[in-house]
Amino acid sequence: MSTPAKGPAQAPRPGATRNLILATAGFMVNFWAWALLGPLGPGVKERLGLSFAAQSLLVAVPVLVGSLGRIPVGALTDRYGARIMFPLVSVATIVPVLTLTLVSSYPAMIVTGFFLGLAGTTFAVGVPLVSGWYPPARKGFAIGVFGVGMGGTAISNFTTVKLADAYGYDTPFLLVAALLAAYAVVAFLLIRDAPDRQRPVGSAWGRIKDVGRLAVTWQMCFLYAVGFGGFVAFSVYLPAYLREAYDLTANDAALRTAGFVVLAVIARPVGGWLSDRLHPVPVLVWCFSGTALFAVVQAFQPPLVPVATIAFLAMAGLLGAASGAVFALVGKVAPADKVGSVTGVVGAAGGLGGFVPPLIMGWVYGAENSYAIGLMLLSDVAIAAAVYTAVKMSGLVRRPVTA
Repeated sequence: MSTPAKGPAQAPRPGATRNLILATAGFMVNFWAWALLGPLGPGVKERLGLSFAAQSLLVAVPVLVGSLGRIPVGALTDRYGARIMFPLVSVATIVPVLTLTLVSSYPAMIVTGFFLGLAGTTFAVGVPLVSGWYPPARKGFAIGVFGVGMGGTAISNFTTVKLADAYGYDTPFLLVAALLAAYAVVAFLLIRDAPDRQRPVGSAWGRIKDVGRLAVTWQMCFLYAVGFGGFVAFSVYLPAYLREAYDLTANDAALRTAGFVVLAVIARPVGGWLSDRLHPVPVLVWCFSGTALFAVVQAFQPPLVPVATIAFLAMAGLLGAASGAVFALVGKVAPADKVGSVTGVVGAAGGLGGFVPPLIMGWVYGAENSYAIGLMLLSDVAIAAAVYTAVKMSGLVRRPVTA
């Protein structure tokens, strides 16, 4: 297959880079907010005397809301555009972030975490914005670069515990609230939707039902639930896992989790880049197969250095690349006027994929005092995704990509 000549059809439009940078920054700041409870979860567990299951629920609630919220937010982005939705979601997130400085009881933190989930919906705002500015031959890499914004989770793991210990519990929340407010202003002033953005007709609910009828929507949902869901699950639960399985301090566990997230973030545009050149399907097959292998290795709880470290970093890179490959495929096959809605539904599936594993891990550990069953389940799901992609989606490799 020959490579198409580089020309106007393949070149990004003027303004594409600016909007990509702004979208990535907004995604990163909001994801920083979205992940605030993860690093603090072990400390909250000790302070309030929570069970493992209760701690898992606390850090998983924002993931659930941020996931399901992507469906209506994606539809609203198709209607109103990212220039409106990015500032709107950022401002709305400030309220629960500041509320975390005031609440101390477990029920109040659960309710606040529910509204904190709004920050996770920004994914469904940024993908249609970036997709609209880049041609099909560049969408995979561009959407992968936008996915670097999930590094906000790494920033949260690097800084939250340190800031809270050094300057007081409220400091990370006040800092993130200020960044959200500043970003909302910058986004409203500088973000521009693509000039030929196709405005959908009909209600948001009608558009959601329309994309629900597309087979590709549900295929992408499954694959993203495994790829991105696996990343989210590890990013929110890994601090607790490392503390219990390897007796690390809260700060050491948070820093190692941040390393996991950073590698996944770096791998995401790599997955998009490889998908532009090879095709997302073979990239996904290799990523899911590798994840299954290393999950089995980690199920035996090998020594932290070097085996467990290698296993977790390998899974980070593979899951990050898989996440980039899935949305490279979405950008190629989703109808142009439904990219936001498809992104919302698929993004919700990815977030839900991250909501369930922490609960299962917490429940299994509480019942069996072992994480092995949870990791073996991850391996089973990953190998199933690899087989499904290879068998059921191989036709997409030969299907011509159109704008």
